[in-house]
Amino acid sequence: MAQLPFRTATELAAALRAKQISSIELLDCYLGRIEELNPGLGAVVTLDADRARREAAEADRRLARAAEAGPLHGLPVTVKDCLETAGLRTTCGAPELAGYVPERDAEAVGRLRSAGAIVMGKTNLPAWASDCQSYNELFGTTNNPWDAARTPGGSSGGAAAAVAAGLSALELGSDLGGSLRIPAAWCGVYTLKPSFGIVPVDGHIPPPPGMPAEVDIGVVGPLARSAADLDLCLAVLAGPDPVEAAAWRLELPAAPARDVGEWRVAVWPEEPGWPVDRPVAQRLRAAVDALAAAGMCVEEARPVDLDESLDVAQRLIQGGIAGVLPDADYAALAGRAAGLDPADQSPPARFARNIAQSARDASRARQQQYRLRAAWARFFTRYDVLLCPAMRTTAIPHDHSPDVDARMITVNGGQVPYADQFAWVQAVGAAYLPAVVAPAGIGADGLPVGIQIVGPYLRDRVTIAFAEALAGLIGGFTPPPAYAGSIATKDL
Repeated sequence: MAQLPFRTATELAAALRAKQISSIELLDCYLGRIEELNPGLGAVVTLDADRARREAAEADRRLARAAEAGPLHGLPVTVKDCLETAGLRTTCGAPELAGYVPERDAEAVGRLRSAGAIVMGKTNLPAWASDCQSYNELFGTTNNPWDAARTPGGSSGGAAAAVAAGLSALELGSDLGGSLRIPAAWCGVYTLKPSFGIVPVDGHIPPPPGMPAEVDIGVVGPLARSAADLDLCLAVLAGPDPVEAAAWRLELPAAPARDVGEWRVAVWPEEPGWPVDRPVAQRLRAAVDALAAAGMCVEEARPVDLDESLDVAQRLIQGGIAGVLPDADYAALAGRAAGLDPADQSPPARFARNIAQSARDASRARQQQYRLRAAWARFFTRYDVLLCPAMRTTAIPHDHSPDVDARMITVNGGQVPYADQFAWVQAVGAAYLPAVVAPAGIGADGLPVGIQIVGPYLRDRVTIAFAEALAGLIGGFTPPPAYAGSIATKDL
């Protein structure tokens, strides 16, 4: 049986309700681990220990008098430092926000609290959530719990590292271009990128505080140690924004009960021009072989054109970013775009063009997005889920060189641009689809590999159910060895 800090949130919530452990005991377990282990990990950047202890004590008192308990009653959680938390510093890793203390919670954070969760702290990310590594001037660097020389990913890197290292029961993060799925894959934990629009993003930074704006494709979602935890959290988070709640309701379909052999599974293992590093490809293949051996119908398929999907995603994401950039930054990028050779298709050139794109170009991107969403919908009439890589490599070494455009990553011994890591996560995001990243084992390089499980729009629970079935065949979360033998107050 797993040590207490590595038990799933579902198990811990049940143990709290059954009074097998108190909320105070569980909170003290996590706070003790943060004190011992976080200095070398850099995952948790702000603690709210005193308030958390008061709330944990009150949670225990409520259970003692048989008061109604929410699904997350007494569960200590952490929150990515770009989600506003009432009375608790929220910096988004930006020096400009070093002293920012919101007056209210982000809507998703408020839903966690209403369900009984205890927010004990905030986790690290890149400044303005703008990188796939997690480091900033305020709090320094977050390390990968599997290898401190490597990044946990980003932008929800502190979140994934905290969950993997057993510093938190559950985490709330966000995803625009892969910010939940990248660190989940690189730290060996579970995440759900919900279908776009089903979890409110009010109170997320960016945009800057006081600038209400819903960035297209951006979502808020959980990171956890099991697929069941994702379902537990989805039930709490999903629902209309309060502004819209008077007019509509959300009832996500349940996942149909299926025997193993009844799943129809498509696999998109590779794409011309987008090689996947061997450790990732090997673990994806091993998972597919396990599914086939269990009797599942598994077929290779190519649902959409990856290059087109990535182009559309970046035009929409970066076009949305343009609206919240400081004027000077926007002017510099627009000037750069105007002087580019049309033949230059490098990532920096694409970024500048997308920031400065015209309204006509943005409208055309939305037309392409609509066609891609229709293609995915047709594809999912034949399959229940699609399996594909989350990232092209396992966790990369820290690279904080200031010239981001010059950064490179290594894929099968060759060098590819740093910005070209996101093909599969961004292709899925452009179509608003739900996607779970699930652990697929440890690669030949000793690092975790994550598989992306994609489902039809609004069929989030199908992706979660498949992730649970997959874990039954290949295993699920594995604690990082350097953190598995550390302190725990007790076992259940």
